[in-house]
Amino acid sequence: MRRLWLIFAQAVTASVAVLFVLNTLKPEWLRNTAPDPVVAIVEAPATGPGVRVAAGSYAEAAQRSMPAVVHIYTTKVARASRHPLLNDPVFRHFFGDRPNEGRQQTSGLGSGVIVSPDGFILTNNHVVDAADEIEVALNDGRQYSASVIGKDPETDLAVLRITADTPLPSITLARGDMLHVGDVVLAIGNPFGVGQTVTMGIISALGRSHLGINTFENYIQTDAAINPGNSGGALVDSTGNLVGINTAIYSRSGGSLGIGFAIPISIARNVLEQIVTTGEVTRGWVGVEIREITPELASSFGLQGTEGALIAGVLRGSPAEQGGVRPGDVLIAVDGKTVQDPKAMLELVAALPPGKNASFRVRRSGKDVDLTVAVARRPIPQTAR
Repeated sequence: MRRLWLIFAQAVTASVAVLFVLNTLKPEWLRNTAPDPVVAIVEAPATGPGVRVAAGSYAEAAQRSMPAVVHIYTTKVARASRHPLLNDPVFRHFFGDRPNEGRQQTSGLGSGVIVSPDGFILTNNHVVDAADEIEVALNDGRQYSASVIGKDPETDLAVLRITADTPLPSITLARGDMLHVGDVVLAIGNPFGVGQTVTMGIISALGRSHLGINTFENYIQTDAAINPGNSGGALVDSTGNLVGINTAIYSRSGGSLGIGFAIPISIARNVLEQIVTTGEVTRGWVGVEIREITPELASSFGLQGTEGALIAGVLRGSPAEQGGVRPGDVLIAVDGKTVQDPKAMLELVAALPPGKNASFRVRRSGKDVDLTVAVARRPIPQTAR
């Protein structure tokens, strides 16, 4: 037994001696042949079958919606000043006619969203307003000439259509009542013409109005970066469904400051369906001028609060005048629905179908008076023609 322990001790001693010699004279023999990294990093595993995408990625939502977001290029031919010599017969005899003289072209760009496989595209009215030619470029490189189906300047929406021989990608529309402040959204468009771009943010607020941008305002506010060229592009949720049409930014420099506005899909869908069906948007109208009730006005009219809309003027011969509405009345309800402010009154009346007899409740000299007003059709703004 003693002999075995002696052999074991000698073997261990010889091994330690060999390791010491190797570590001193040839240390590379004991190390990995791969060089040490310059910076210690943690590398993500390669993507492939069986590898899950990291939580927090919105790649799938972007991939679902990006093919349906298009670039819109518009051309407007404007008349320029014509030199008087071009009207001189002698000058024209020697130099000939100049058919293109006096005309200049200006180009613009924006974005749009294909909302139907039939080729219908939603965009902003200001993107295509007064354009003589409209070109649409898809994300896959295909280009088409587009025609304007209809416009609605009061919501700043327009519907275009392109015709293709091959299937067109279209986006899925979200339910308008599913949005909440804090939801993650992606803004997709063509900012500054650099190409299709996706930015991420959250819904900062809902129901933004009194911005002075359009007649009918009920905007989604988001901090997703929106810049010039994004107008008409898509605002999608975290699964790639369309929740709004990007339309405006608050900016002092022309670039994004983290305050962007989008038209909710509930409004955009209603405009889309009306334009596709009839070529225009029809709204109710009664012919009154309204004002917001301030605390000072409420005190002077003897009102208990600032709810309602003050009738500041009534158009002669209008449905309101024929129904008995007078200047100084405070409109407090339309067809049983409470009027909170002038914005609510405008939306309630606009939603009424022309030809309908609507019940108006007004407060006059401290008493509530019920009136019946025959709703007429809201005149089309001159810019829409």
